[in-house]
Amino acid sequence: MNIILSVLMLLFVSNTAISNNEVPVSSNDKVEITIEGTDQMKFNLSEIKVKEGDTIVLTLKHVGQLPKAAMGHNWVLLAQGTDVATYATKAIRARDTEYIPEGDEAIAYTSLIGGGEETTIEFTAPAAGEYTFICSFPGHYALMQGKLIVE
Repeated sequence: MNIILSVLMLLFVSNTAISNNEVPVSSNDKVEITIEGTDQMKFNLSEIKVKEGDTIVLTLKHVGQLPKAAMGHNWVLLAQGTDVATYATKAIRARDTEYIPEGDEAIAYTSLIGGGEETTIEFTAPAAGEYTFICSFPGHYALMQGKLIVE
């Protein structure tokens, strides 16, 4: 009986020691995301969830066939509080910078690509909250947008 009690006590003490030394899950994980844009002006993802501080490696693939000049796509993460329509209107006038207007509304963005192309960016997830992402090519934002949810 004493042996059983001793073994139980040893297990209890060792479990307590292990649980007190647990390493919390880091919010600095690397998250790889692939999002596709089509010639029908659609992203295949409308919602992406990550944790604050995660390193996000985002690949945009244009799975259509039309060239960049006719059906270019990019992925733009907007700061909270940014009016999407106002940003998209400014983007129309930013052709020389691949439809990314000057200012601090864009947290992260890819280059503009055409059918069959892909591009990858890496950035750190912002503070917890909901953020809108869009394609800023003229006229696309109405159909090509979604939410990045940072927990």
